[in-house]
Amino acid sequence: MKMGIRRKITLLLFHIFLSFLIISCSSNLSSSKRETSVKDLQIKEIESSRQVKEMNERILLSTLSSKRDLYRDYKIGPEDLLEISVFEDEKMNKTVRVSSQGNISLPLLGILKVKGLTPYELEKEIQELLAEKYFQNPHVSVFIKEYRSQRISVMGAVEKPGVFDVTGQKTVLDALGMAGGLKEEAGQLLFLIRPPLLEEGSQAEKESLEDHIRTFVINLEDLLTRGDLSLNLPLNHGDVLNIPVSGKVFVGGEVVRPGGFPLKGKRVTVSQAIAMAEGLKPEANGSETKIFRYSGKGNERETISVNIYAIQKGKMEDPYLMENDIVIVPKSGIKTFLYVLRDTVKGLIGFGVSLGTL
Repeated sequence: MKMGIRRKITLLLFHIFLSFLIISCSSNLSSSKRETSVKDLQIKEIESSRQVKEMNERILLSTLSSKRDLYRDYKIGPEDLLEISVFEDEKMNKTVRVSSQGNISLPLLGILKVKGLTPYELEKEIQELLAEKYFQNPHVSVFIKEYRSQRISVMGAVEKPGVFDVTGQKTVLDALGMAGGLKEEAGQLLFLIRPPLLEEGSQAEKESLEDHIRTFVINLEDLLTRGDLSLNLPLNHGDVLNIPVSGKVFVGGEVVRPGGFPLKGKRVTVSQAIAMAEGLKPEANGSETKIFRYSGKGNERETISVNIYAIQKGKMEDPYLMENDIVIVPKSGIKTFLYVLRDTVKGLIGFGVSLGTL
């Protein structure tokens, strides 16, 4: 009778110990996968840092380049010193400074409003006026001898934010160069905020200032990585450039290190976000992972279901996350039971040994 009880207890302990070994092996495999995910994440972080470095190198090269000619895009303003030449009559040649009202005075033509015109536009206007009464097909050149001081502000995720007094025509790349380039946490978008032009003052006095402010949105990856120079806009006096820090994604539930993780200006997939959280816990149910995303309607969220295991096996697309997405990995009921059993086994093994010594 006593031998039969001992045999049953021994058989029970054997089955429990076998289950414990299976769970331990599964745990070791999960740990190995987790270490691989962390390594992949480290590689992604290095690539991201390298991308920001390359962007900053492009900014530096663009500011050092003197071959780019933006002179014709520059808009003449008060205090600029203009050198105007008329080939047909040297007496028409004159160096004039633009008044605070934006005007100049020329022989034969009198007072001209030049504020807001480019040098090319002013050349064309003078040519047309002279052709009406004085010369046939006159040749006119306008050269800006001195530029007025302009004030441009750069703020946000740059190395040296501040207000810069500059002369001559500057662009977005010039401003980023003056600000020391981007920080690693810089987002992908640059916002160029432009105040209303002073010549619109009569209308601006009647309406709110906000109605006249213009905002341009520039994708830095398109400008700096893909080289789309159409986004390298010329800047005006009073322009403000803002480069917000990149947003975050949040990972919670059955992951090793839940929390919020900065995007650092890069696109992040679900599997990369899981790697940022150092992988799944052994009791996680990755097949029922949910992404909660703001729908844009009040506080409403849309729910997207993903299968982490299918993504890891290449059977499902690894979707990109958006700023402020929340990824939740639930707990598996069966796995939880097995891990509770494993913890129980640890106590039973000790209990079985004591029984065997009876």
